[in-house]
Amino acid sequence: MTAPVIPPSDSLTTLTALELSRGIHAREFSCAEVMGAYLDRIERLNPRFNALISMRPRDDLMAEARLADDEIAAGRSRGWMHGLPQAPKDLSDTAGIATVMGSPAMKGRVPTADSIQVERIRAAGAILIGKTNTPEFGLGSHTYNPVFGTTLGAWDTARSAGGSSGGAAVALATGMLPVADGSDMMGSLRNPAGWNNVYGFRPSFGRVPGAGPDLYLNQLACDGPMGRNVADLAMLLATQAGHDPRDPLSLAGDGQEFAQPLDAEVKGRRIGWLGDLDGYLATEPGLIETCETALAQFETLGCKVEPVGIGFAMERLWTSWITLRNWLVAGKLGALYDNPATRDLLKPEAIWEIEQGRSLTATQVHTASVERSAWFRHLRGLYRDYDALVLPTAQLFAFDSDLHWPTEIAGRAMDTYHRWMEVVIPASMAGLPALAVPAGFGASGLPIGLQIMGPHLGDRAILELGHAYDMVQPHTSRINPLLS
Repeated sequence: MTAPVIPPSDSLTTLTALELSRGIHAREFSCAEVMGAYLDRIERLNPRFNALISMRPRDDLMAEARLADDEIAAGRSRGWMHGLPQAPKDLSDTAGIATVMGSPAMKGRVPTADSIQVERIRAAGAILIGKTNTPEFGLGSHTYNPVFGTTLGAWDTARSAGGSSGGAAVALATGMLPVADGSDMMGSLRNPAGWNNVYGFRPSFGRVPGAGPDLYLNQLACDGPMGRNVADLAMLLATQAGHDPRDPLSLAGDGQEFAQPLDAEVKGRRIGWLGDLDGYLATEPGLIETCETALAQFETLGCKVEPVGIGFAMERLWTSWITLRNWLVAGKLGALYDNPATRDLLKPEAIWEIEQGRSLTATQVHTASVERSAWFRHLRGLYRDYDALVLPTAQLFAFDSDLHWPTEIAGRAMDTYHRWMEVVIPASMAGLPALAVPAGFGASGLPIGLQIMGPHLGDRAILELGHAYDMVQPHTSRINPLLS
C-alpha cells in the first residue's frame, strides 16, 4: 500500500528504503546484491526516462558495495543508509562528482567538497551513484536543460516530470532509487511528487541546514526529502535535519525526532481545504475534483475536513514573491550575467529574473518582505482553527514535455514562466512545512497530489498526518503500465 507496484523480477528494488536497511544489517541480502539490482534497473529504464545523470562507473560502485559488505561482516555500520544507492539532486555539491546545475555555463564543474546534506547522507552510509536531473539552476518546474536533456514523466513519457526535483521524483517512481533528496523554492519538492505519484516534503525553513555564499538573506529555498512512502521520507529527513554551526539560521536539535515511529492518533484533527483560493487560481478542469476525492481519505481517519476561505489578497502575495525571487536570483546568478563568456549560455528565464531583480529598489525589496511578514501573521490566525491547510500540488496535470512552460490554464493567460505554479507559494513565503502526498489520477490517467501545510515548526505533526493517510490511500498501489 505504501510503495508503487514494480515488476516482481526486481524484488530488491520493490522494498522500501527501511526494509533494505533492515535486510542489509540482518545480512538477509548483501549491499552488492542491492547495488546490482538497482544498477540493472537503471540501465534498463533510465534511457527511457532520463532521471539520473553523471552516473559513476558500475565497477567502481560494485567495489564500494562489496567494501560496505565487508564492514557489515565485521560488525561495523555507518548508519541506516549503509550500502544504499543514492543520487543527490544536481543542485547539491558532491565531492568528486560533477555538479553542473543543468547549465552549460557550469559544465565540467566537479566540487571538492560536499554540501551539508550530501555530507550527512554519505556519513549515514549511502553510496553515491550519480546525480538526479534538474532544470537549469533549478529555475522552473519542468526538468529540462541543454546539458543533460529532458526528464520525462514516470506515468507518461510525453509529459513533464515537474521540477526542479523532477529527476529525483521520477527515479523514485520508477524504482531507480529507494529514497531521494531534493530542494524546494517554488514547489520543487512538491510539484514533481504530485506529478509522479510519490511523496515530497518541504520542511520548515532552517530544518535542513545549508551553507551557500549567502547565509542570511536567502530564506525562500530549502533542502528536503522525497520517498515512496512517508516513513522512508521521514527517516531521510532525520539524516538531513539538525543544527549545523556553519548555518546560523539552522534550527536547534539533531533531527532524530523524525527517526521515531510516525504512528499517532489523528482522529479529530482539523483540516482546512483551500482549493483554488476562492477562485483566485486558474486550475485545469477535473483537478480540484480529483483532489477533493482524496480528501475523503482523511475523513475515514476521523479528521474533520472543511473548506476555508483564504481571507488575504493573494495578488499582494504574488507581487511580494516575484520581487523577492527576482532579487535573490539576480544576486545568485549576477556574475554569470556580467561575464560575456557565460551570459549567452543562460536560458532566457534566468536572464529575465536577473534583469528584473536588478531593476528593483531597496524600498521595493523591503516592502515585499513586509508583505511576506503580513502573510505569516495571517496564517497564524488560520492555524488557531486548523491543524493543517491543504492545497493541490499544481494547478494543472503534467503538460507536454516539449513545452518550456504552459502559457495558459483554463483560458487564463500565465504572465510569467512560473505563474502556473502560484499554488505553491503560500508555504514557501511563510517558511512552513508542506508535505506532498498522492491524491489520485485524473480522467487522462495522470497523477496529481495534495500539499498538506502545517503551522510554523509543525513538521512532525504533518508527517504523522501524512503517514496515517499513506496507510489508507490506494494511489501508490496502482500499477504503472510503463514499468511492466
